[in-house]
Amino acid sequence: MKKILFLSALLLALSAQAQQVKYTVKGVSKENGKMVYLEDRLTSKSVDSTLVAKGKFSFKGLAEKDAIFGITFDPKDWRSWRTLFFNDGKTISVNMNDSTLKGSPLNERLAYYNKEIMGLPSSYYPEYKFKMTKKMFEEERESLLPAALIVEGQRAFGGKGLLSMLEEKPAYAEHPKVKQYEDFLKKMATATVVVTTGRTDKVRATEKEAKDAFIGQQFTDFEMADTLGNAHKLSEYVGNGHWLFVDFWASWCGPCRAEMPNVVAAYEKFHTKGLDIVGVSLDGQKEPWVKAIVSLKMPWVHLSDLKAWESLVTKIYKINAIPDNLLIDPQGKIVARNLYGEELHTKLAEIFDGDK
Repeated sequence: MKKILFLSALLLALSAQAQQVKYTVKGVSKENGKMVYLEDRLTSKSVDSTLVAKGKFSFKGLAEKDAIFGITFDPKDWRSWRTLFFNDGKTISVNMNDSTLKGSPLNERLAYYNKEIMGLPSSYYPEYKFKMTKKMFEEERESLLPAALIVEGQRAFGGKGLLSMLEEKPAYAEHPKVKQYEDFLKKMATATVVVTTGRTDKVRATEKEAKDAFIGQQFTDFEMADTLGNAHKLSEYVGNGHWLFVDFWASWCGPCRAEMPNVVAAYEKFHTKGLDIVGVSLDGQKEPWVKAIVSLKMPWVHLSDLKAWESLVTKIYKINAIPDNLLIDPQGKIVARNLYGEELHTKLAEIFDGDK
């Protein structure tokens, strides 16, 4: 019996080892003396770090086969650039000066799409970002590559769109990163949301209920202060022949910050056609709120009562999670809720370009 148990334990150990492969990273950077980090993209935690010395750095170790890693100078800043690669056992040569990478064909294709989707072209041209994301998901359907940029798939196709694509079982659908994100999207869809209001309450609502709540009704007014402390009512910005997008967010909300470039792009595209935005923050402190407005380059009206989840708007509009938003027509009627990614642009195009 002991021998059987020993053999079983040995087989399990060998099986676990078989799932791990060596990674070797050789890097160059002009940032001498600066710390560079190796980050596990599944857990978003640093697994190793080293100093750049004489323009070089390196990482070696064992990790799960096909684990997704990111190399970055600032793991605590979600905006910091990450050079991504899959741990496929092939040596990685990375140049942090221009974000180029040499390795397996899969990782070289990933480096290309990472730069095209997350780099400067897409920062200025959201249409280009959508085009390249769509291209990647179509051309790399039978590879693992989309797993490394799965969040961009949700931003491009929307949560429902991405879930529908995953139901078709593309090659990347079984990757742990994709399974993790798929579970997140399903939880959002069935929406068991935890809200912290001084105590923890479980609030259950379906995605349909959340989206349909208040749609077709007149907006409910409220009053809050802007960043200078001046009080304003929402009604000041409703009407005047303009459509109003009310964006509920917070500086501490990662998904809110991730979505903000898309909102900025929508504002830049449709503001001159009649779209206004009012940002309503669920921050609890003024400094990070104001700092985020500047860093995320949000050129519209911002209001907050700085009461976090105790904010007046959470009760008025039954906000259980953020990001959340309302689209209000020129007559003050709420016509849509929870518009994100390409879905937001599609809806606005229907409104402002529908007669073309």
